[in-house]
Amino acid sequence: MIDALEWRYATKKFDDSRTVDSSRIELLKKAFNLTPTSYGLQPLRLVIIKNQELKDRLFEHSYDQIQVKTASHVLVICIENTVDEHFINHNFELQKEIRNAKDEIINPFREFLIKDFGKKSDGNIKEWAINQAYLALGNMLTTCAAEKIDACPMEGFEKEAYDDILNLKEKGISSALVLPIGYRAKDDKFADFKKVRRPQEETIIEY
Repeated sequence: MIDALEWRYATKKFDDSRTVDSSRIELLKKAFNLTPTSYGLQPLRLVIIKNQELKDRLFEHSYDQIQVKTASHVLVICIENTVDEHFINHNFELQKEIRNAKDEIINPFREFLIKDFGKKSDGNIKEWAINQAYLALGNMLTTCAAEKIDACPMEGFEKEAYDDILNLKEKGISSALVLPIGYRAKDDKFADFKKVRRPQEETIIEY
């Protein structure tokens, strides 16, 4: 795994003649869905764009980051716009269905979450959900590295434009992070750059 993490880098230029095959896309879908999230609530959805016309339109709102245009697929990690009693109850109904969980066991935690989220402002919930999106991004980057799929995590894009182009408001979600994936171009000079990281003695504290 360390070799895979050494291999990966934030790809600056993709080979637009190469496509990530459907079996690997399926693997990435599963990795996304298996991402751990706070309380196990999964306030996230993943939008996968392969259509070139859509990628071209998104590129216009991505601060000239050519990766959006040349990637095999563009993954957009989105957050749920509404995390309320209905959303929380749905999670607990899944627990009952999948784990055969009993109401008397899960109801105290269910009631705690409904009460706790009921006290939070929309801004607090959005911030919490975005933190979960970063967990998903890290998981996806590691999975890509393990599968030798190149990727470039992106925060710099016009979120409202992405939301409009992808009709995300109609789906009750908002874009949070973007992850173009594919295979590095042979002439991407950044692929051969040595990684610059602070020494472990500076970043690791042991007791």
